[in-house]
Amino acid sequence: MTTTPDEAGTGDSQDAPRANDAPHANGAPQGGGAPRVAVRGEARLEVEPETARIGVTVGARGGDRRAALKDLTKRNNAVLELLRSYGESVERIETGAFSISPELKTGRGERVRAYHGKVHVQAVFGDFTALGEVTTRLANLDLTSVAGPWWALRPDSPVHRRARQEAVRQAVVRAREYAEAVGAELAGLIDIADVGTDWMEPEVARGTAAPAGYGAAPGAPAAAPPALDLEPRRQTVYARINARFTITQPVL
Repeated sequence: MTTTPDEAGTGDSQDAPRANDAPHANGAPQGGGAPRVAVRGEARLEVEPETARIGVTVGARGGDRRAALKDLTKRNNAVLELLRSYGESVERIETGAFSISPELKTGRGERVRAYHGKVHVQAVFGDFTALGEVTTRLANLDLTSVAGPWWALRPDSPVHRRARQEAVRQAVVRAREYAEAVGAELAGLIDIADVGTDWMEPEVARGTAAPAGYGAAPGAPAAAPPALDLEPRRQTVYARINARFTITQPVL
């Protein structure tokens, strides 16, 4: 018995399925690809600060360079000793810029009237209980000015991780809502792109910093001033991501 090619199943019968018409795993033809949805996820958290930073400027003035340096060294040591006396409450002490410059007399020639010296110190606090007391004691020192506090989160704070994860969850919720609006469901994740995670720059809270300017003048009463009551400023953390998903075939 002789069979024709169509009867053997190897011919070009119109009823035979073509390779390009094979359904994709998600129901879409392979040639066209799966439908996609692209969304942005955002998160905003408000949390208590983890550190506080203050800046201290120590000044000195003398009739000659040696006298100015001697006074500046003495006052700088007093600031460092005061900060170190608070132990672990002060996490970090850093000395910044140092300068000493002559003050010239007016008139002809370059005659020096006096020498002015300055040194800048920064201190970072992880424990805020003593912050107000330290700030007022520093501001009460001779020719010493204080600025701050500047509140912040640590670079490795778990709050940043929480914000990023919340942004991803919000992206999934938004993508699912878009899919449901066209009668589809989420099928898979294509990619997640981090488009920026940042927080508000810490600012000097009005009324919470020691007054800028010099401390007590020589001969002032030695009684310690009352400690400032400093309220930590809450920090705002933002996270934003872009995400793309595949969805099942819409039912329109």
